[in-house]
Amino acid sequence: MVRQVNIHEAKTHFSELIAAVERGEEIIIARRGKPVAVVKSRSERPHKRVLGAMAGLIKEVDPDWWKPLTDAEIREWFGDEFADDVGVP
Repeated sequence: MVRQVNIHEAKTHFSELIAAVERGEEIIIARRGKPVAVVKSRSERPHKRVLGAMAGLIKEVDPDWWKPLTDAEIREWFGDEFADDVGVP
């Protein structure tokens, strides 16, 4: 069964409309008589989550990988001109 309601009615009777959807009804929400949304039951259930599904696929990285570059490394990587522009001594 399909039922059309206006936005005000949908806001006022939201819980009742959801109960109707759970019983298998389809609800069309309209603004000024023009359909703008459809509320219907999900046909498939979400997949059940499995703990440990990613086990062995993720590798731990060195926690020190993010340490700031030394002044010498900045000059080596980006050149003296860049280092001077950003104030590297």
